[in-house]
Amino acid sequence: MAHDHAHHEHDHVEEHAHDHAHRHPHDDDAHEETGRQAFGHHHSHSHHGHSHAPADFGRAFAIGVALNLAFVIAEAGAGLITGSLSLLADAGHNMSDVLGLLIAWGGAALARRPPNKRFTYGYKGSTILAAMFNGLFLMFALGAITLGAIDRIGHPQPVDGLPVIIVAAIGILVNGATALLFMSGRDHDINIRGAWLHMIADAAVSAGVVIAGIAIMLTGAVWIDPFVSLTIVTLIFWSSWALLREAVNMLLAAVPSDLDRDNVEAELLCSPGVTRVHDLHIWPMSTTETALTAHLLVPSGHPGDGFLEDIRVRLKRRFGIGHVTIQVEVAPRVIAGSQINCG
Repeated sequence: MAHDHAHHEHDHVEEHAHDHAHRHPHDDDAHEETGRQAFGHHHSHSHHGHSHAPADFGRAFAIGVALNLAFVIAEAGAGLITGSLSLLADAGHNMSDVLGLLIAWGGAALARRPPNKRFTYGYKGSTILAAMFNGLFLMFALGAITLGAIDRIGHPQPVDGLPVIIVAAIGILVNGATALLFMSGRDHDINIRGAWLHMIADAAVSAGVVIAGIAIMLTGAVWIDPFVSLTIVTLIFWSSWALLREAVNMLLAAVPSDLDRDNVEAELLCSPGVTRVHDLHIWPMSTTETALTAHLLVPSGHPGDGFLEDIRVRLKRRFGIGHVTIQVEVAPRVIAGSQINCG
């Protein structure tokens, strides 16, 4: 049995193939081997990232961590000077955001490390873990805010005055500016989206503090504070839950939410000479890269490397699937599979 690997591509394309019947390469950096096909089973591999956002958010993470850490120090100092427990508590909460940014940054940095003999895909899955942890952090933070708001309903307390409003306003600027750093990647990478949601959530909470503080100072109605907090928590919860659910689905190797498995299968079935598709698997390698493996029955014989390249290009262009492994079979087997008439 020979395995024909074609087009391993990241920022460039490398054509490679290898014959497992004779050797097993262990070069961590090698993705360029040549060999020839034999018999009826062939595999074509291609690796691509399909993120449309900037590939490296290292600078954004560095700026975001620095800004938020400086704000935490300033807020804690203001809390000590004014004797405000709420400011000290919020400083502790904002410190969890710094931790969330560091986790997302670590996941993104690990994902860029090259594959090795043990981790043959590299550490791409670390971005999925980081997104899941950030989703959990967000849920815990929302839970803490909810409990605090419920306690305030039962035991109303006045806002600590102008210093709290001023610090909260600064928080809007810091968290809002940090969120802007990750805006371009929020729709293409749930790890980046997790960092973005953290910052948006805190900016919203700080805005709520300012609005509630001003309203209470004007009206004296202390119930406004917990009401605003619960409203913000409800709005943020839906986005946080979606982030956590998507991260768990990725960890379970589910088909990415933006892909329709049936459409992918139909695309494969309409390839020239293909009469059946089986063992089709589509899963996320990371928060920005998708892999696919499939067996194609081609009774007329192996159609050659051009056939594999055509499939690679079509799957990449239409579905953004960057790592494709196709096994071509020329002899029918008694196995369930899908068939279609493409006309």
